[in-house]
Amino acid sequence: MATKFRSLDDLPLVLRVEDLMPVLDIGRNTAYELIRSGQIRSVRVGRKLRIPKQAVEDFLAGKPK
Repeated sequence: MATKFRSLDDLPLVLRVEDLMPVLDIGRNTAYELIRSGQIRSVRVGRKLRIPKQAVEDFLAGKPK
C-alpha cells in the first residue's frame, strides 16, 4: 500500500487510523491495538479516533506516553 506522506513533515496535524496504517506499515488490527494499549496516544472526537501527529513522532522516538 503506497502512502501519500513522504516524511514526518508531510503528516497532517491529526491522523485517522487509516492514515496511520501506511505510515507505520501496519494493519488495522495492529493500529487499533497500539491505540488501545496506550502505546500511541489518541483523541476521541465523537465516535471517531484521531491520532495527533506528535503522538506518532513520540511513538517513533520511543518516548513514553
